[in-house]
Amino acid sequence: MGRMLAAVLYADFDPRRVYAVSREEVTTRKVREGSNVWRNPKLTLEERNIPKPRGREVLIRVKAVGICGSDIHMTEYDSEGYMLYPGLTKLPVTLGHEFSGIVEEVGSDVVNVKPGDMVTSEEMLWCGECLICRSVDVNHCTRLNDPRDLEFGELGFTHDGAMAEYVVVHEKYLWSINPLLDRYGSEDRVFEAGSLVEPASVAYRAIFNRAGGFDPGGYVAVWGAGPIGLSAIALAKAAGASKVIAFEVSPVRMELARSMGADYVFNPIELERMGIQPWGKILDITGGWGVDLHIEASGVPELLAQMEKSLAVGGKITWIGRAPRAVSMYPEVFQVRKGQIYGSQGHSGWGIFRNVIRLMSSGSVDTTKMITSRFRLNDVSRAFDRARQRIDGKITLKP
Repeated sequence: MGRMLAAVLYADFDPRRVYAVSREEVTTRKVREGSNVWRNPKLTLEERNIPKPRGREVLIRVKAVGICGSDIHMTEYDSEGYMLYPGLTKLPVTLGHEFSGIVEEVGSDVVNVKPGDMVTSEEMLWCGECLICRSVDVNHCTRLNDPRDLEFGELGFTHDGAMAEYVVVHEKYLWSINPLLDRYGSEDRVFEAGSLVEPASVAYRAIFNRAGGFDPGGYVAVWGAGPIGLSAIALAKAAGASKVIAFEVSPVRMELARSMGADYVFNPIELERMGIQPWGKILDITGGWGVDLHIEASGVPELLAQMEKSLAVGGKITWIGRAPRAVSMYPEVFQVRKGQIYGSQGHSGWGIFRNVIRLMSSGSVDTTKMITSRFRLNDVSRAFDRARQRIDGKITLKP
C-alpha cells in the first residue's frame, strides 16, 4: 500500500456548556453544529496510506481542489477557540469537497466509471433510501445528518475529502467531466473547471431548484462575490437576467463580479459612507421596481433588511450563505409584496451537476475566470493563510 499527502483538520471535542450535546454525538464524534463543539482547530499536512476502493467505491487521483469558505471557517475560531463553521462535522478529517480528478482504481462492484475517466463528485453523501431522500430531497437525507449513522455524511466534513493526493468516493456521487475537454482543450483546464462544478451547482440549486428561477428580463441582486456568488452571477446572466447587481467589499472580487457578467457592482460599505443605502441604490437602478430575485451568498444575515426594502412585488429571496446567528425579519414585507424566501442547502439531485456541466461545456458559463491563485498541496498552509485574507476569487490546490 502506497502513501500520500493529506491536509487533515484536528480539533478538541469540547462542547459549549450551552449546547445540549447528544449521547450519539459524544459516542461517534459526528456532530450537527461544529461551532458549538470543536475547539482549537488545527490543519496539518501529513502522510497517510492511500485508501483501497471496495465494492462500489472509486479511487480518484485528485487533480484540482478548491478552498471553500466552509473550509476556511473550519480552520478559524472565535474568542473562546471554537470553530466558526456551524454545520455537520466529524474530526479529524481530510478537508476538501470541490474537486476533480482521474479514476485510478475501481471497486469490484463498480459499473458506471472506469480507470482513466475524468470525474467530479457531489459533496452530500446521501443514502437514497430514507423517507426524506425518497419523498422530499436527497440534500436533506436523514441518515446524512444522523450522528448515529457513520456511513453517510459530507465529503470533507464527516468523511475524508480531496485535499489529498487520492480520495475514495462511492460511484453514485460521481459525474463525468469528459465533455469539458472539447471546450477547454487541455486536461489541466478541464480539471480546474471540474473542481468548480460543485460551487456552481450550489448556486444553481438555490436559483432554479429552490427559488424556481425568474422570468428572462428579470432583475437579480447577488450579495457576496465569493465563488458561490460569482457562479450565481454567471448563471443569472445565462438565464436571461437583464440587470445583475452585485455587492462585495473586496476590490479583487468586485472586478471578478464584472468579469462574470454583473452589470453593476458596489461596495456596500463605501455606499453607506456616502450616505447611500444599498437598497436605495437598487431602487434607483431598477426605476423603483426592486429586485425579482435576491441571492444571499455572503454569509451576512443582517443583509435581510436590505433585501426586504428592495424586493419587487412577487419577488424572491434565495438564501445560501451561512452564519451561526439570528436576525430579525419583517413578515409584513412578504405579505404586501407577495414575496417569498427560500432556504437552500446542497447541490445534489434534480440533474443539477449534469446541467452545470452542460452549461460549462457549451460555453454559456465559464467559472474558471474566478481562479486567482494556485498552490501545490504541500503549500496548503500558505494557501489557507492567503484564503483567510479573502482577497481571491478562488484558490485552487494542485496535488
